[in-house]
Amino acid sequence: MIEPDDEILYCEPSYVSYNPLITLAGGKPVAVRTCRENGFQPLPEAIESAITSKTKAILLNSPNNPTGAVINRKNAEKIASLAEKYNLLIISDEIYTELTYDEKPFSILSSPGTKERGILLNGFSKAWAMTGYRIGFACAPAEIIEAMMKIHQYTMLCASIISQKAAIEALKNGDTEKKEMIESYRQRRQFIWQSLNEIGIPCHKPEGAFYAFPYIGDYGMKSHEFCMKLLEEENVACVPGTAFGKAGEGFMRCSFAAEFQDIKEAMKRIGRFVKKIK
Repeated sequence: MIEPDDEILYCEPSYVSYNPLITLAGGKPVAVRTCRENGFQPLPEAIESAITSKTKAILLNSPNNPTGAVINRKNAEKIASLAEKYNLLIISDEIYTELTYDEKPFSILSSPGTKERGILLNGFSKAWAMTGYRIGFACAPAEIIEAMMKIHQYTMLCASIISQKAAIEALKNGDTEKKEMIESYRQRRQFIWQSLNEIGIPCHKPEGAFYAFPYIGDYGMKSHEFCMKLLEEENVACVPGTAFGKAGEGFMRCSFAAEFQDIKEAMKRIGRFVKKIK
């Protein structure tokens, strides 16, 4: 798919593995910054300004880890048009696509002209809470899948039969439990978003996934220092934003994939912590 030093665009803050995986494949990762002021939306104009003669693909993750942002249809279609204009592949990581809380997500690969250039990545880890089963899937043009198999069959071989059987069962009979889980996440999302803002930590309302990504840059500490002090003094574990790239400085990731009582206690402790450091 790429030759040495070919460029892959991806949006930061981003899932931690994108940058090193692009490097491991011999490519050059090029980060396109997203900002809280526009809800961490990937902006088509920012992506276009990063495209060069060496750009081969655009990698997108929606809903996004760590920000919880969901690419809106307008931006998705504009980015798809850019891919067609510059003859780029679109790699769409949609692992959280069923964990959305406001509107049904629009896949960029539903846009015109993406069938021959789109690579869809998804799996069972999030929507069915099957992280340990390690079941994923990809959809792409036949020649790309064939190239992917040359690596996959000699590294992964295949998923275990236990995992495959569990995935089939989830598809056939897992909808009720999945809907219940999503509704529970929706309630926890509302609580953590509201609580963080009431504490005095500004937070964009996550539209998908199960993470809040609040801004902590007003407390006079780098994100790593803030999170370490929070852990040491209040026993609350959050991930510093810099784990997700330079654009994550000044933020931390808070997961609401936890028991409601634990989230309530965490918000209480975070509130106590920020009062001490003001």
